[in-house]
Amino acid sequence: MPTTQPLLSIVIPLFNEEGNLKLLHQKLTEVLTGLDRAYEIIFVNDGSTDGSANVLTQLFEYDQAVQIIQFRQNFGKTAALTAAFHYSQGAVIITMDADLQDDPAEIPAMLHKLDEGYDLVTAWRYDRRDPIDKTLPSRIFNWAVATFSGVRLHDFNCGFKVFRRVVPEQIFLYSDFHRFIPVLAVSRGFRVAELPVQHHPRHSGLSKYGVRRTTRGFLDFITVLFLMTYLRYPLRLFGTTGLVMFGIGSIIEAYLAFLWALRGLGLAEIPPIGTRPLFTVGILAMILGIQLFSTGLLGEMIRYFTFRPDQEYVIEKIIRHT
Repeated sequence: MPTTQPLLSIVIPLFNEEGNLKLLHQKLTEVLTGLDRAYEIIFVNDGSTDGSANVLTQLFEYDQAVQIIQFRQNFGKTAALTAAFHYSQGAVIITMDADLQDDPAEIPAMLHKLDEGYDLVTAWRYDRRDPIDKTLPSRIFNWAVATFSGVRLHDFNCGFKVFRRVVPEQIFLYSDFHRFIPVLAVSRGFRVAELPVQHHPRHSGLSKYGVRRTTRGFLDFITVLFLMTYLRYPLRLFGTTGLVMFGIGSIIEAYLAFLWALRGLGLAEIPPIGTRPLFTVGILAMILGIQLFSTGLLGEMIRYFTFRPDQEYVIEKIIRHT
């Protein structure tokens, strides 16, 4: 195959997709051979319990472009993507799901969009062909992520993405962070775009989506926001919050001390402040403030002793005389 253009790596994580793999490979091959550039197709079998492994073996024997990463058990989509990124060779990486809801025919348009100067192009399933129990939580999730992250995309959780190799090299994925690749990319200074694509009903098999995934997604998003905003300066979060809590507690105790003084001078008839619930609230607020501030200081100390200057920036290119 021609090698004048950078190699493409198509990464496909899968779990129990036996009925989709052959047709997916056929559609991919038709599109990729028409691009007139070298490519590899990396299937990551994430602990499938059906016949997916046998189908992948047949595809491997039939097509030299096919590669297989086999997990011992189901570790999740983020782990599958991370492994594929590590072993892939392409300068441009394409990720897509194995359920045939992502259309390989959209790949040329997404590559063209990438060539406009972007580092990552994510698909937007504008006419999503899924039941409401998937689309409604997804819309709420997308709205929340776009609102609080400031990254104005419509479809963060779509697995269909095209990006330059430098992107996964500069972001750290764990848990279910694959949902937030665009957010993490923007936080590292990469240029991100969105392209509307056709979305199709699932061809075969069952969806792995569930309510538990939505809950995990929101919890992971809180982590991502913290990592984006306060990872480098933990005292700014914990210290500020601690000072506010300590200040509230101090005001409460000062107020009660004033009442105690009035009572001691015989200027007011009030019960002893030690019997008032507000006294306990003020003490607890002050203790919590001290603990939060101390947590921020500990975070700063840990960061100081583990600090690496090369984690503070991403170099796009170096221009120099040879």
